[in-house]
Amino acid sequence: MKKQWIISCITTIMIFGVGFYSFTLIKESVASQLNTAAIAASESTEDTKEKAPAESKEIKDIIHETQKLVVQIEIGDYGIGSGFLYNDQGDIVTNAHVVAGVTNVTVKTADNREFPGKVIGISENTDVAVVRVDGLKGTEPLQISKEKNAEIGDEVLALGSPLGFQNTVTTGIISGVDRDFELPPYQFENVYQISAPIAPGNSGGPLINRKTGEVVGINSASAEQGSIGFSIPLPNVLALIEGWSNSPMTSLPNNVEQNDYFYEEDSFTDEQLARYLVMYFYESLNVKDYVTAYSLLGSSWQRDTTYESFRNGYTNTEAVYIDELSVTTNGDITVTAIISAEEWRNGSYSYQQYKTTYTVGYENDQMKIISGGMQAVN
Repeated sequence: MKKQWIISCITTIMIFGVGFYSFTLIKESVASQLNTAAIAASESTEDTKEKAPAESKEIKDIIHETQKLVVQIEIGDYGIGSGFLYNDQGDIVTNAHVVAGVTNVTVKTADNREFPGKVIGISENTDVAVVRVDGLKGTEPLQISKEKNAEIGDEVLALGSPLGFQNTVTTGIISGVDRDFELPPYQFENVYQISAPIAPGNSGGPLINRKTGEVVGINSASAEQGSIGFSIPLPNVLALIEGWSNSPMTSLPNNVEQNDYFYEEDSFTDEQLARYLVMYFYESLNVKDYVTAYSLLGSSWQRDTTYESFRNGYTNTEAVYIDELSVTTNGDITVTAIISAEEWRNGSYSYQQYKTTYTVGYENDQMKIISGGMQAVN
């Protein structure tokens, strides 16, 4: 009996030991699997963070954030161009043809502050330059797209001071890539073709991704006919820009001269200004910037139409497309445009074509839309 009791105890202990060992083994195995799963999940999360696209932003927010860091570059009595803040050292990226032949420039910010700037880098064959503005040192710069190139169909914003209209924003898409051409002394290789309207004075301004707010290019040239512009992809010239920022030129090349497409402010004709003024008006409406659109109206028009009334007149208009635009100067400057408006009517969007006629003139040396009217085109 005693022997059986001893055998029973030994058996119980063995069973308990095996059970305990098994429990420990299973616990360690499960813990190991959980740990492995946690590591995999962590790595997956890190991969997701690295691969996740930049967060999409509202277009109004992008414009508001970007305009503060886009500047107008003034070169004495010669002319104007544009640029944007590239880093926190106060370095402004622009086109070489904007600052060609000069060392010192004046930089004007969106809030009308003025700073002296010095050219610290300029290329003899690529249309890129860098201006250092000590007064902007420490300012947080624009977000830069350093690696990924834009693709055909990407929506973009072009910012700058076309024809002297500071803080102008136009919209469009990347309509072509890998365009090559020459505008002596500069070679343009693998540049973007864009549909966003640009004009003299836009040169050097940023091309912005409409969804992320990142700078993807430098607006550099436009075709004489149509609304075709060209922008240098920023990743293609980033090494050049960073080289000048880290090691500024001690002397600038003296064979870089102002060229045929360095536009002088005095060379802007009334026809050019009137055409762009009306285009700018419609672009402002398209991005829902009613304040800017209203500011382009003459004093008599504003006196007869309050801002609230003006804005309410466009709240049901989703977009405006210019089909035709012409300018005549018979004493008065008249701009005639055929436009297509996408409007909200009876619970759905529909298109209506209009013929608009504007009289344009100067008030206090600024061109304004003095009067105008429209009629539906059947």
